[in-house]
Amino acid sequence: QVRLVESGGGLVQPGGSLRLSCAASGAIFSINAMGYYRQAPGKERELVATITLTRGSNPTYKDSVKDRFTISRDNDKNMVYLQMNILKPEDTAVYYCYAETSYINWGQGTQVTVSS
Repeated sequence: QVRLVESGGGLVQPGGSLRLSCAASGAIFSINAMGYYRQAPGKERELVATITLTRGSNPTYKDSVKDRFTISRDNDKNMVYLQMNILKPEDTAVYYCYAETSYINWGQGTQVTVSS
């Protein structure tokens, strides 16, 4: 079993930046990839970014966040980070860290609100 603890959400003005962090513990060896989904009120959960933990990183992004968001990993610390720049009101959502093993493990979620 994998445990995920997220941090870094908050309120930011449009055009601002936030960095989300996700700490993994437990059966780290079983993780193939990690990343973030988000869910806005009244909408389905959607994949934002993912990064593999095996050889290479192979980051992938939702089209609407490409060139604004960057996902990275620190394997020594079992951490994944999502740097979010040029934030827009439509980025407002609860962001969930996930870890892919033989199933999807979820973090508790962190609120990101982009508003003036």
